[in-house]
Amino acid sequence: MPSDVVVVIGAGGIGQAIARRQGAGRTVLLADNNEPVLAAAKEALEDGGHAVSARHTEVSSRESVRDLARAAAGLGAVVNVVNTAAVIQAPPAVILAVNLVGTALVFEEFEDVIAPGGAGLVISSMAGYMPPPLDQETARLLGQTPADELLSLPVLSEQAVPNSVAAFAISKQANHAQVQAAALRWGVRGARVNSLSPGIILTPLSRAEMAGPGAEHYQKTIAASAVGRIGTVDEIATAAAFLLGPDAGFITGADLLIDGGVIAALRAGHLNPTLP
Repeated sequence: MPSDVVVVIGAGGIGQAIARRQGAGRTVLLADNNEPVLAAAKEALEDGGHAVSARHTEVSSRESVRDLARAAAGLGAVVNVVNTAAVIQAPPAVILAVNLVGTALVFEEFEDVIAPGGAGLVISSMAGYMPPPLDQETARLLGQTPADELLSLPVLSEQAVPNSVAAFAISKQANHAQVQAAALRWGVRGARVNSLSPGIILTPLSRAEMAGPGAEHYQKTIAASAVGRIGTVDEIATAAAFLLGPDAGFITGADLLIDGGVIAALRAGHLNPTLP
């Protein structure tokens, strides 16, 4: 008998935590482009009692995301779609393809698959709050331009996005604009979509980064934040559960900043406006 389906794209620490939180009594369709990571996450979730289906997916490929959406619909009613896929330390073109184009593809391909009353969520980043806000026209273009045309926008040219730091920041700013645009389209089906912007969250990837050349900056950022500590994947999953659930029924097209007060410290001048 088909069950409700929770799609989680990205099998890392945050993706697994959200899958655990949302997956009880449902089928979890877990997607990632890293086969070993995907297999390990599937096993871990199944060991916890969840029903899991896994599918290799390249989030920057329309065909791959379309196949994922079709697979999800074949399993049952798609009630949640959560996109956690992102890259940080990569060439600008890769960052834009995954973080920006990939998000647009997920919104477009799942638009006709999400169940009425369902909800979507993209994991953005506090990095989207670090640069000056986008002007209205740029935000409109980044939010509403079809996925296949995004990389031709002048604002995303090599001259405009010269390095990985700039690419990551604008991709996460764009995620906020994409959520606002997608909320209107998904709303036609009676579905909602929002984003979460985490700060420094302890995952295997962030642990490795914090042990690298940027360790001192991470420590200064954490110390300057209002909470004064690192966040956990379970705290992100708790916030995600709220945005995906019935208590957030009047919330769509919004972003929830969950960073322990890092951006507050930046706005107060306690931090330099640079990415960790």
